[in-house]
Amino acid sequence: MVIYLNIFSYIKSYIDDNELNIIVKKNKVNIQNYDNIFNFDSNKIVIVKDNEKVSIYGEDLYVSKLLDNEVLINGKIFKIELGDYNKK
Repeated sequence: MVIYLNIFSYIKSYIDDNELNIIVKKNKVNIQNYDNIFNFDSNKIVIVKDNEKVSIYGEDLYVSKLLDNEVLINGKIFKIELGDYNKK
């Protein structure tokens, strides 16, 4: 019975996952569970989730997929910074 409860708990946490997820591949960054795209141009994109901020720097950056809670960014990615977002 304990095993079934652990599996149920795992499935529930997967479905209810609201944490910011970042998947980095060659010349692609997929971000899930974001709140807002704060800044967007061909050299810098800033994504915000609650008090977290993801800054992506590069050249020829563009959004190839945009959903309510997921964005896929393509281009020549040079740097990804994670930091705090202060709503001032």
